[in-house]
Amino acid sequence: MRRFALTLGFALLAGLPAAAQSPQPAQAPQPPFGEEIDVRVVNVEAVVTDRQGNRVPGLQPGDFRLLVDGKEVPIEYFTEVRGGQAVTPEAPGAAGNEGRTPVVPGLASLAPGSPVGTSYLLFIDDYFSLAPRRNEVLRALQDDLGRLGPEDRMAVVAYDGGELKMLTTWSNSSREINRALQEAIARPARGIDRLTDLRTFESSRRFSAGSVPGAGMPRAATSGILSFEERNYAQELARQVADVSGAAASALRGFAAPPGRKVMLLLSGGWPLRPVDYVVNSFERTILTREAPEGEALLRPLIRTANLLGYTIYPVDVPGVEAVSADATESGGPSLGTSNVREQEIEDSLELVAARTGGRPLVNGLRAAALEQAAADTRSYYWLGFTPTWQRNDQPHAVKVEVRRDDLRGLAVRSRDSFFDVSRRAEVTMMVESAMLFGSAPGFATMPVQVGTPKRAGRGQVEVPVTVSIPADAFTPLPAEGKFAAQLELRIASVDERGGRSAIPVIPLSLAGDKPPAAGSSLTYQTSLRLRDALQHLVVALYDPVSGKITTGEVDFIPEKARRKR
Repeated sequence: MRRFALTLGFALLAGLPAAAQSPQPAQAPQPPFGEEIDVRVVNVEAVVTDRQGNRVPGLQPGDFRLLVDGKEVPIEYFTEVRGGQAVTPEAPGAAGNEGRTPVVPGLASLAPGSPVGTSYLLFIDDYFSLAPRRNEVLRALQDDLGRLGPEDRMAVVAYDGGELKMLTTWSNSSREINRALQEAIARPARGIDRLTDLRTFESSRRFSAGSVPGAGMPRAATSGILSFEERNYAQELARQVADVSGAAASALRGFAAPPGRKVMLLLSGGWPLRPVDYVVNSFERTILTREAPEGEALLRPLIRTANLLGYTIYPVDVPGVEAVSADATESGGPSLGTSNVREQEIEDSLELVAARTGGRPLVNGLRAAALEQAAADTRSYYWLGFTPTWQRNDQPHAVKVEVRRDDLRGLAVRSRDSFFDVSRRAEVTMMVESAMLFGSAPGFATMPVQVGTPKRAGRGQVEVPVTVSIPADAFTPLPAEGKFAAQLELRIASVDERGGRSAIPVIPLSLAGDKPPAAGSSLTYQTSLRLRDALQHLVVALYDPVSGKITTGEVDFIPEKARRKR
């Protein structure tokens, strides 16, 4: 259902589909959200170490080979960062850059001796983590805040399985960051729920398999096919991992373009890489059918988003369910104490995320020194830049950095392994998602959005009228066959009180009129959304490709049952 109100002699010409989406269950150097992502130059940070793991300084542009999709490309920008400061190459730079300091997007300055800051995005997984273990890591971070340099900054977000909450935007104030960490320590952690899930599954599996107290493992333990209980738990666990890793990817998109080196400290409460193997929990049992998503399929959104935006991820192991001995002895089954299989699954996921984005997994004793380790690892590296031929088609491209000289063979090079040819449409969608999660960006133009009286639309769903008032200055009409026209993109998204988010479809708007709209006037767009009958926060964004302007609006849909409670 859709209606168009025509004003100012301007008309919406195209038939537009209703956006019927049902959601699935201080001190800031710059605004954090809605920034245009400047990816004209691809920056690749490379860490070079010898066989003993020591950093190798003093390499020159000619010592490196940069491969994109297997083909060597020129290194157009090159800087060594040593101890947090830019270092002048001892030899001329890449062709065409001799005698001048290159300018790389995202860096305030690469002048010799100038400090190069790091932007740390701290993501706290409250969904899998247990509060005491999580708080140990957070308190260690508090103790280490003095390691942040004057050019460094940190932002803090937390996810509990429902809401992705920003505790502080970018800040270089230790007091502000410490306050955010203290707030994080006080937050409930839902890892106890994951532990309950595991205990319930084990109890159900024993009961279903007909195990007898004292008889050892259930009869199904030697089968190559998952039992009903195993399959259901593996699929639910895969969904939970996809949710929390997707939330981490959303956090990256919400903090897309800070200055300097970009690092995510990912506090993970234990995400198994292969949920089926985690559930089976046996080195001897081979499962012939994989009935739940696993491996990179689960973590791909996080890895791709990090490589798209140039973030290096340092996953921090916060001991969760796998580190707690579940008391299963009351039913006579085996103890669920720390399992090598489950530990391995958790470590494998951390290894994969770190390896694909150029970071290091921080496990065991390193978790208590997460900021120290990440800071040391990002203080000294080589910054290689190149300008690809952009197609703006959202396709991935493999990246590999090698040492060229024969006498340097044996050195290890660590860097991210891909970049993405991101489209402007994808960039705008990321900005909309940021507004949906954290609110519209400071300085963004806004437009009024209203919701009308809903109508029932099936079990648990309602049809909600939505009216958007589009300001005339939100777009630039161009002459077209003696008239004026504009081609715009509208996006509407919703997030419910449980954190369920809709897709963000792109709705094309074609506007036309005999003359441009008068300043201060507006055009009314009306449509309807099919939503779950629950509290929803709606975000509407209008993008004008001609001017590049984005105008946003927000409104809450409060169902009748919720209004009666207020």
